[in-house]
This record gives sequence, C-alpha cells and structure tokens, in this order.
Amino acid sequence: MPTVLRIEGFRFYFYSHEPNEPPHIHIDRGEASAKVWLEPVALARNLGFRPRELTGILALVREHRVLLLEAWHGYFGPGR
Repeated sequence: MPTVLRIEGFRFYFYSHEPNEPPHIHIDRGEASAKVWLEPVALARNLGFRPRELTGILALVREHRVLLLEAWHGYFGPGR
C-alpha cells in the first residue's frame, strides 16, 4: 500500500493489487475511509466520513490531483 500523501490528518494511498481499475486514491483518517476516482475526480465509496469531510477530501484530491496521478502512473505504468 504505497502512501502518496499525508495532509490534514488524512492518508492518501493506493493498493498495489488494483492495476485494472481506473486511477483512484484511497483516503483514511481514523476509522473512516473513502475511495476517489481521479479522472474525473469523483467519490467512488465512503465508509464513515461526514458530508462536510467529503467536501474537504474532494477539494484536497483536486488540489493534489497531478501528484496523485503521477504516483499512480509511476507505480502501475503509463496508460493504466
């Protein structure tokens, strides 16, 4: 599980066994977890985050989208 970013108490990471899915990032804080698609940025799954927290998470993903995509493609290879 490569961690790509830690910010505002959130951990942004991806699983190394998900190369056949479109680019996405997992976000955890405490017991809550979310999955966000990167192209386009959209919530895929939420387990425990409140709506206001999700708004902030999506804003962070948009702000750091280039970094997150570079990490995804750097790990899984271009075109994935």
